[in-house]
Amino acid sequence: MLVLALHRLFQSVLVLFFVGLIAFSLFQFVGDPIENMLGQERTEADVIYLRDQLGLDDPIAFQYFRFLGNALQGEFGISYKFSQPVDELIRERLPATLELAAVSGVFALLFGVLFGVYTAIKRHSIIAKSIMTLSLIGVSLPTFLIGILLIWVFAVELGILPSFGRSGLVDLGAWRTSFLTRSGWASLVLPAITLGLFQLTLIMRLVRSQMLEVLRADYIRFAVARGVRMRSVYFRHALKNTLVPVMTVTGIQLGSIIAFAIITESVFQWPGVGLLFITAINFVDIPVMAAYLMLISVFFVAINFTVDLLYVVADPRLRDSLRR
Repeated sequence: MLVLALHRLFQSVLVLFFVGLIAFSLFQFVGDPIENMLGQERTEADVIYLRDQLGLDDPIAFQYFRFLGNALQGEFGISYKFSQPVDELIRERLPATLELAAVSGVFALLFGVLFGVYTAIKRHSIIAKSIMTLSLIGVSLPTFLIGILLIWVFAVELGILPSFGRSGLVDLGAWRTSFLTRSGWASLVLPAITLGLFQLTLIMRLVRSQMLEVLRADYIRFAVARGVRMRSVYFRHALKNTLVPVMTVTGIQLGSIIAFAIITESVFQWPGVGLLFITAINFVDIPVMAAYLMLISVFFVAINFTVDLLYVVADPRLRDSLRR
């Protein structure tokens, strides 16, 4: 187990290094931040001086290694637009994104597994067929359109939920949370459903297909023939054996929730790091863009690393192969 963890950790570090290098190289094609930082009265001398101060004339590899060196010390530079340390901007906005992602992930995972199991067990019922039909909406419609539809129905027509922003914040010192107030939860509902609906449908369909495959296995038929209660067959034997392939997709989708929060945060003007990234792109704020992409990469790699370890816990065959 320890050897596997160290091996996966080494691979994760390599992935982070190369993802960061590729992303940092692409920043050169986004635009020139000097155009936004200096006004129309700028002179050529001003441009040369500022580019030299920011190190933009240095080779890409040199800029990237300098960024990595500072990042390892917890420093991500100064934002070109906000003139604040990037780590402070991230700390201010990260709680909003993590709370939104957490609620969306629980929503997608809980209802995805429940609906997947139900539609597999009761696959010929009208309710199960209706759920499968409605799930096409979550797969087919783009996220921004789902968000706009939810705003129109629940905020404009019914007027029961806020249409944008994050409210009801409680300051806990290093963390400002929406979880402790009713208005905070109300502001979370629409963006969380919007962000989690696509992942919910994918998890549901995967659980359903895996469950149906497992239910056709010989050991399930043998358990039924022995008189094992159907509840135990479904949830102790069948569901347990669907977890390994489900964990793979679920891990990727939970990482996608954080990465794709950009669209949801833009639609609902949710003050998270995704909205900060959109602002940084418009202003060509390279320190903010670099810090954001590295942060997302760390989340993805950490989730995949955790999923790899959970494989060993969930599948006894993998544990046996590691002991040999």
